[in-house]
Amino acid sequence: MSSLSTLALFAGACIALTMTPGPDMLLIASRSVSQGRAAGFASLAGIQVGTYCHAMAAAFGLSQLFLAVPVAYDIVRFAGAAYLLYLAWKTIRSHSVTISPASGHDRRSLATIFRQGLLTNLLNPKMALFVLALFPQFVRPEDGSVAVQILILATILNLIGLVVNGVVILSASTLSRHWSQRRRPTRLPQILLGSVFAGLALRLAVASSN
Repeated sequence: MSSLSTLALFAGACIALTMTPGPDMLLIASRSVSQGRAAGFASLAGIQVGTYCHAMAAAFGLSQLFLAVPVAYDIVRFAGAAYLLYLAWKTIRSHSVTISPASGHDRRSLATIFRQGLLTNLLNPKMALFVLALFPQFVRPEDGSVAVQILILATILNLIGLVVNGVVILSASTLSRHWSQRRRPTRLPQILLGSVFAGLALRLAVASSN
């Protein structure tokens, strides 16, 4: 098992990384604003499960495929961009709603949001390369199973992400509650979330593996 000093150093790096606004934070915040606190946490849960998947891929060397075979990186990248564009189109075309976080969402809709967060993360090869670049710096084969060490690091990253993004979700849901006081249906939340999906799609489409 990794030493406490190694884990503490990794935790410090994670705090700096998670507190820096990025695509995941933007997606979680916009989801919280448009659909409330429960939707924000469902999206975060999907993203964090995706992080575990990327960590295990790195543990078994699968993430190196993107470096060894550039076309594989491009296939996943464009598939992710296409999926995000589909989500943007579907979101913007949805009907106007009166936001009411107190009404909640049924299990099926939260499951859909979770799945979208998971697929958005899995279809982002940049995340795989990020894990591949960061995690090995804190893994020592002599400290035991590499897979176990990577899972521990992924758990630390997700726990810190839960705290940081949890604050973002709670703050964004406050804005959602302000919107819920409006009696008229509005399309602004859908436009906001759809624009975020479209922006992430464009960002992913023009990304490179460097």
